[in-house]
Amino acid sequence: MRRRDFLVQGAAAAACLTLLGQDGARMDAYAAVLENSAGDGPDWQRFLARQDPIWERLPRNWWEAPFLGNGMLGTTIRQDGAKSMRWDIDRCDVQEHRPVSDGGALWARTRLPIGYFSLVTVGTIVSGTMRLDLWNAEATGEIVTDRGSIKFRSFVHSGDMVILTAVSRSGGEGEACFEWHALEAICPRVQFHPLPAGYQANPPFTLAHSGEVQTCHQSLVHGGETTVAWNEASSGASTTLFVSVAHTYPSAGSDAIAIDAVNQARKQDLDAFAASHRAWWHQFYPASFLSIPDPYWESFYWIQMYKMASATREDRALIDNQGPWLQPTPWPGAWWNLNVQLTYWPMGPANHPELSESLTRHLEDNVTNLIANVPQPYASDSAAISTASGQDLRSVAGLPGTGGEVANLTWALQNAWEHYRLTLDDKRLRSFLYPLLQRSVNYSLHFLQPDEQGVLHMPNTYSPEYGAGPDCTYTLALLRWGLHTLIKCSVRLGVDETLRQSWRVTLANLAPYPTDDTGYLIARGVPLAHGHRHFSHLLQVFPLHIVHAGQVGAAELVEKTVDHWQSMGERLGYSFTGASLMSSAFGRGNSSLDYLNGLKHFLQANTLYKEAGPVIETPLSAARAIQEMLIQSWASGEEMDGLIRIFPAVPDSWADAAFSDMRAEGAFLISAVRKNGVTEFVRVKSLEGAPCRICPALQAPVSASGALNGILTEASDGVFSLPLKKGEEVVLYTRGNRPSTSRPPVCSNGGGANIWGLKATAN
Repeated sequence: MRRRDFLVQGAAAAACLTLLGQDGARMDAYAAVLENSAGDGPDWQRFLARQDPIWERLPRNWWEAPFLGNGMLGTTIRQDGAKSMRWDIDRCDVQEHRPVSDGGALWARTRLPIGYFSLVTVGTIVSGTMRLDLWNAEATGEIVTDRGSIKFRSFVHSGDMVILTAVSRSGGEGEACFEWHALEAICPRVQFHPLPAGYQANPPFTLAHSGEVQTCHQSLVHGGETTVAWNEASSGASTTLFVSVAHTYPSAGSDAIAIDAVNQARKQDLDAFAASHRAWWHQFYPASFLSIPDPYWESFYWIQMYKMASATREDRALIDNQGPWLQPTPWPGAWWNLNVQLTYWPMGPANHPELSESLTRHLEDNVTNLIANVPQPYASDSAAISTASGQDLRSVAGLPGTGGEVANLTWALQNAWEHYRLTLDDKRLRSFLYPLLQRSVNYSLHFLQPDEQGVLHMPNTYSPEYGAGPDCTYTLALLRWGLHTLIKCSVRLGVDETLRQSWRVTLANLAPYPTDDTGYLIARGVPLAHGHRHFSHLLQVFPLHIVHAGQVGAAELVEKTVDHWQSMGERLGYSFTGASLMSSAFGRGNSSLDYLNGLKHFLQANTLYKEAGPVIETPLSAARAIQEMLIQSWASGEEMDGLIRIFPAVPDSWADAAFSDMRAEGAFLISAVRKNGVTEFVRVKSLEGAPCRICPALQAPVSASGALNGILTEASDGVFSLPLKKGEEVVLYTRGNRPSTSRPPVCSNGGGANIWGLKATAN
């Protein structure tokens, strides 16, 4: 080793000792009891400390393990043998680039495993503890063997593509060391399904050195390459492991990118490196706040906030079924008939539209591929996406009339529409969302067939996870929503009046949703006759809000359908979150919480969710279910400006609740406090000066302070119009009870803390 490298590595290892030493004092501070804050909101470090998952024993599976990520790189940490701890190494864009004709997108654009590091101990592991520090996005822990102990800290740097793990060995563990294990670059689906005929394997990986950096290079048979680079900086009993992963396509150069990332990281002062990582997270959390008097769901909610920021960033990966934490799975990619859409649901309301930008940007950047997905005769005006794709959204779309799944892109664009309504970026509406939505809707319009009365019917299409039939409710609901939204867009942009009229004619003649005495059907002539976890026949209720509480008979029809659906068995995770969200849409808070509580039987120790493999969407949709109990903002039909509803579906057991700076449609930031079942105040800030209608759930008479100078216009019973200009805000409250603060407090949770993780005895 050259003297300079020795000095650099020695300094890094010394800094590693400093970092590990600081952790003990900070973890002692976590034991302090968190009291309600007043005036300026929570002490974020202390508030999030009560949400931290804690492991009193070591996890042995990915669904038990602490997880770390930066929107591209990810790792999970768990015991992997009597003398081994494992750090998985994953990167979201490491995928195949085979032609989609080569086995379809399930094989052609599949995610690929990379490998993992083992920390091999000298003695046999006898116990251990870990903590996932949400505030600093770091995992810390101690591994105890029959020969000594090892303390560790890991984080995936928030900005740099580097995973850092620092260890300090004591007793007889002085020779404990890291070992790299490369995994075969083959679709994880192979463990569940046979390879397609003619499948050509990728070449084997190669190992090399570049100075003090080691590399593992993996070329792919149809182009693209992946490099893992790492360096161990050791001094005495301490080691710091720097790891980076780079993936390039179609060009080469992944070696240089990964090596440079490692070298840049190891040159830095580690205190400064850790501080720059933490700084991103410390500005992330305070964008919004939510507190409820239920320690289980409050902690769960904040772990989901951590999870979604670990899984994506504005300029990073589309979240597929696994996010950054790939494991053996039959679903190694992005699934578009529910999974992607549910994954992105909580981001906008939590005032993190920058995270949902990763979905919007992937749709925008891959329009050419979305067009290429449809059969050539329709490419001039249509676009679509099939069930699954990789990061480039390339797939082979189904064909109406053949039982194909044709409306998935429209559902994804409903997410993009919500992103637009939360930000009001009209330039983007004009350049991207409106024209792509036209193409998505056009694909269905091509196949509508009139009957003798002029009613327009959809031939056989597929209802996800159930079956196909004519006038499929899934397809009709998304087509209706798409037509209504195209009309809204054209009015907003002042364009396409002729098209607007044709869309209205189509809506007026479109076949109704098929129903029977059990409620909504899967399709015409296709009742729900057996268990069905998907709510594909209920999208018109949520998230589309085409069917809503303001319509005569809607509540009874929806309740009947949901009861029948839930009675059929085979309910899994998102069966419960879907039912919860539909209950909230109709103001049934107790039912909403009851359904949400049904999810508890499926959630794992780290809040990840598993079936045959990890699937990320269900816990994140549960975070949206919590949000929808406290605040809703949506418009139905051709209305542009929705009604903001405060505490619309709070269960009786949540007498107290508080949130601040939750984002509502129309680009408003909303804060509110509820105590002893009574709303104390609601604060509204307009970001773009859009019209605001709000139902604040305040006892009359209602007063206002701030921009409106006490002047309020009650548009209807309990609904107020607020003529706020851009940047203005107002506080609403019951006259005579003006609040002393506009910052929501932390709710008492009965002393419950650190619900998640693994306890000393089995959960």
